[in-house]
Amino acid sequence: QVQLVESGGGLVQPGGSLRLSCAASGFRLDYYAIGWFRQAPGKEREGVSCISRYDGRISYTDSVKGRFTISRDNAKSTVYLQMNSLKPEDTAVYYCARSTGGYCSSSNDYWGQGTQVTVSS
Repeated sequence: QVQLVESGGGLVQPGGSLRLSCAASGFRLDYYAIGWFRQAPGKEREGVSCISRYDGRISYTDSVKGRFTISRDNAKSTVYLQMNSLKPEDTAVYYCARSTGGYCSSSNDYWGQGTQVTVSS
């Protein structure tokens, strides 16, 4: 059974850091691209970052470039999102999703339940 489970969210102060994890099971992680998305109340879901099955193929939305880092550990079947220099506007529910193939795309077939990230002083 395909499953994605996010963890690592929480409440942090502006300028702080969090490391989100996306634990994958029921499939070979190294066959798929995994994306991180977020949705704040009243806003549309947006793509944050994505990592393909190949380590060198990574993308970020402009608002997080230089602050967030996506990585994968196929041996642990886990994708990470290291978030530094967090801002209040980063507050959202963060989801990970499996792309339909090995490259990042707008087509995703499985989603995690989400983890809440709140950046506030």
